[in-house]
Amino acid sequence: MTRRGAGRIARLAILVALPLLLGACSGSGGGSPSVGVSINGGSTSSGGGTMALSLQLLVGLTILAIVPSILLMATSFTRIVVVLSLLRSAIGIPQLPPNQILLGLSLFLTLFVMGPVFTKVNDTALQPYMNGSITSDVALKQGIAPVRTFMLGQTSESDIQLFLDLSKKPRPTTVDDIPIEVILPAFVTSELKTAFTMGFLLFIPFLVIDLVVASALMAMGMVMVSPTQIALPFKLLLFVLVDGWVLIVTSLVKSFGA
Repeated sequence: MTRRGAGRIARLAILVALPLLLGACSGSGGGSPSVGVSINGGSTSSGGGTMALSLQLLVGLTILAIVPSILLMATSFTRIVVVLSLLRSAIGIPQLPPNQILLGLSLFLTLFVMGPVFTKVNDTALQPYMNGSITSDVALKQGIAPVRTFMLGQTSESDIQLFLDLSKKPRPTTVDDIPIEVILPAFVTSELKTAFTMGFLLFIPFLVIDLVVASALMAMGMVMVSPTQIALPFKLLLFVLVDGWVLIVTSLVKSFGA
């Protein structure tokens, strides 16, 4: 598959994945897409699109299989879930909160952060396409623009340049010329870098508590007592006193400029 074809599939995948999330964060109403099938003449149409209905269904079902990957790559989910996982490790209780709660909180925060982006996609691309006022190509172009803007706002220039060099593509003259297959991996790389930086800062206060407790136990000659077991209540107490969950959630949301 050529890079151009891969880029088109990636853009189409994002556009199809976004409507699944719009219902949770968009208050605007939307009707069902008008699907019409004409038996006489063998013509088949769907809404304002130009592809045959059977082909649209095939592409849609194929793309639905990679919706989780789209959620991970093109939204704020990656940074949020990594930071929350590092926080759980820093406290010293890797089983709490459970994975289901951690993933659920990450998903809800993602919907909150990405709400304005999804709303714009819904208003400029999804609803006009469902109403038949624009074609699928125009909807694809208008729907990918807000997502591109969000990803570019969170991606460092060095990461974009890295993947441009790896792809051996010429340097684009404008931001709009950067292909989506370059933006996606650069965005994920930048998100991981930012998440690990935030995780390092989260580890510092808990590491200080571990060192203090370990030093106190060694000074008292209690070398057989696990410092981790003694330090855990103090770390939990510190986290509760400073209202840690509110601080973490606020820092995560503000880190996206929301």
